[in-house]
Amino acid sequence: MKVLKYLLVALFLFIGGVLIMAARQPDNFKVERALLIPAKAGKIFPYLNDLRKGREWSPWEEGDLQVKRTFSGPAAGKGAVYDWAGNKEVGKGRLTITESVENERVKLALHFIEPMEGDNNVEYILTPKGEATEVRWVMTGPMPFMSKVICVFMDMDKMIGSQFDKGLAKLAKVAGK
Repeated sequence: MKVLKYLLVALFLFIGGVLIMAARQPDNFKVERALLIPAKAGKIFPYLNDLRKGREWSPWEEGDLQVKRTFSGPAAGKGAVYDWAGNKEVGKGRLTITESVENERVKLALHFIEPMEGDNNVEYILTPKGEATEVRWVMTGPMPFMSKVICVFMDMDKMIGSQFDKGLAKLAKVAGK
């Protein structure tokens, strides 16, 4: 009986510690990665501004080869919309271009529906560097309490950032053709 009591106290302390650590997490997150791509912004921009071209470089395209895609609005630029529904790895959501400045930046609203609902902002920023272009991929958003609890055990910057790194490398290959 004493062992059970100690186990329950230890469990209570563990859960309490996790909740305290989660409460101390920031209310917002930011994940950012950059890559210098040996191409002019004019060659890279179309891959960011046309959501249909995401299939050529997005790291999430590998997660579900049977994902259902729907595109609406203009073919590219502000107002273009991409809806997807896939397996549990890819989930379900919507990506909408909210701002597009040719060869400079593309801003998007990212709405996840599954596996967890959430809204984030994404931005691609292109900065000329001689004959090359630095491409920065930035995602920001709120951190609800459940996300804070998850982040006690997982490094979101590392998890999402590794996907950004993979995507930027693929973007460099397709834009450099």
